[in-house]
Amino acid sequence: MTNPDELLAEYLAEHVTKRHRKRAMREDLRRRIDINKGDSGNVVKEVSAYLEDKPMVRVVAVYSALPGEADLSTLVSRGGKIWVFPKVVGEDLYFFQVLNLKEDLEFGAFGILEPKEGLREYDASQIDLFLCPGLGFDVRGGRIGRGRGFYDRVLSKARAGALKVGVCFGFQLVEDVATEPHDIRMNCVIAG
Repeated sequence: MTNPDELLAEYLAEHVTKRHRKRAMREDLRRRIDINKGDSGNVVKEVSAYLEDKPMVRVVAVYSALPGEADLSTLVSRGGKIWVFPKVVGEDLYFFQVLNLKEDLEFGAFGILEPKEGLREYDASQIDLFLCPGLGFDVRGGRIGRGRGFYDRVLSKARAGALKVGVCFGFQLVEDVATEPHDIRMNCVIAG
């Protein structure tokens, strides 16, 4: 029979190590973002090609880019899709349809452009494809965000079959992002 103290020590060693690795990885990825400049145009082309192969995708969750993130805003002007943007409310993300970037977005939580009040809301279960930002991704679809867990919480509510696509620049790809049980994996990663 295994000693409970040994099990606890083993568990703590594994999780403390992962948390330490994640903290160090976030620092490394922030440095990479600070010293590299990605080309959003290349990422937009890759995402466009991906969308062309997915005609069944109707409702697409996109994001307002922070400095150092791939800016996908030019996609929103393309017809044929319903584009929804996240809004931070408390500890959760809610998604609202945006038709006009200049008229429908305003600065919100954390200085990020978010949908204004009064726009049509879409529940996470209504979204066909989530285009997810992150500090970094690995080749197995692991994602490391900024540490607040907003995307992991909302993606856990996505319907079965909804696509989760990580979007980043090539310098944000790493070998392993040290995923934990609560981390939601991407179906694929588009890195331009």
